[in-house]
Amino acid sequence: MISTSSSQKKNLQSLLATNLKKLTITPPPPNHEFDFGDVFGPLTPHHPNPPLHSPSTTSPPSAFLGDPQVPFLCGSFSSLHTVSSSLPLQIQTETEYEAEEQDDDEEEEGKPKIGPEDFEILRVVGQGAFGKVFQVRKKGRNDEDGDGLFAMKVMKKVTIIKKNHVDYMRAERDILTKVVHPFIVQLRYSFQTKSKLYLILDFINGGHLFFHLYRQGIFSEDQARFYTAEIVSAVSHLHNCGIVHRDLKPENILVDADGHVMLTDFGLAKEIDEFSRSNSMCGTTEYMAPEILQSKGHNKDADWWSVGILLYEMLTGQPPYTHANRQKLQQRIIQEKLKLPPFLTTEAHSLLKGLLQKEPSRRLGSGPGGGDEIKKHKWFREIQPKFKPDVSGKECTANFDKCWTTMPADDSPASTPTAGEHFQGLLM
Repeated sequence: MISTSSSQKKNLQSLLATNLKKLTITPPPPNHEFDFGDVFGPLTPHHPNPPLHSPSTTSPPSAFLGDPQVPFLCGSFSSLHTVSSSLPLQIQTETEYEAEEQDDDEEEEGKPKIGPEDFEILRVVGQGAFGKVFQVRKKGRNDEDGDGLFAMKVMKKVTIIKKNHVDYMRAERDILTKVVHPFIVQLRYSFQTKSKLYLILDFINGGHLFFHLYRQGIFSEDQARFYTAEIVSAVSHLHNCGIVHRDLKPENILVDADGHVMLTDFGLAKEIDEFSRSNSMCGTTEYMAPEILQSKGHNKDADWWSVGILLYEMLTGQPPYTHANRQKLQQRIIQEKLKLPPFLTTEAHSLLKGLLQKEPSRRLGSGPGGGDEIKKHKWFREIQPKFKPDVSGKECTANFDKCWTTMPADDSPASTPTAGEHFQGLLM
């Protein structure tokens, strides 16, 4: 019995080895492209060398919308990002394109589709890890386009995939599509080419809150109160939509020409229902809530901590917890007692203490009233606008760094993602 069993095993192993030698695996074609069609729509044909468009000598330059990298201003801030193990992509080889904001009825009516060639590039207004941000003017604009000025955020697919940030790109695009609020920047169009992704957003020309805070040093309580009230309004709306921003900081808040704030950069935002928590370690360390740093799980309460840090920085010129070493900074945020400067009013002290409670359940805004609890605080009894940025026109760049606006206005070619080891497990 034993010898018969051994003989059968040997015969099976021999047969298996023979069949394996005959097995061939067909590799994917070298130009197999990975597409973001489920998020950005079908591909848009794009000329490799589009004509450059420079602003006329009589037109004032552009404003910045995006995430600026200002070396002499931003050096002390450190960002922590998470990556997802599930990054589904779809293969698509069509050359036709369709803007996400268009529906089937519009196509049937023969309305033009939107792509990169429909925008005249005026100048570069920002540059980040994934590409550039341009100030653009829409060609052949209609009444819905207003003055036709937009910010065009261009992201390279290859870079996004290399850094495993496809989930962030999806979140930013999807959330901006769902949210409409006067203090949140609006997404107007989104489309893609074989090598790049494009977001067309409202053009905000008053500069970043960070720029104004750096220039002024600190804000008066009146000015900080006005900004904070609008930030609370925007964040409350996000929470009511089941969205947590998770990266609130002065660099991600724009100021329009009338002095109103606009939240931007939703790359780390996430949809979380009221009964769920996220365990991601994400955000910018100085503004991260203790529960994020301790990996205890977080929800919308983490945003209210960030609002408290923002308010403290506006009133004092720096966040309450700082250190050059990230580990020691995290320890301070978790363990160190909040110190409030004596020159602030009693009402400001009260609000800061409420927002900067280390225990999320005790934090102002964590209760069933949410943001309404904060809006009712006595510090907000009288709100009056006190500041308008110095803006000379709709294309003014007076509030932005010249290192961007003097760059060549060139949406340069980029390599197209191809099949390979970097894309294993990414297909749907």
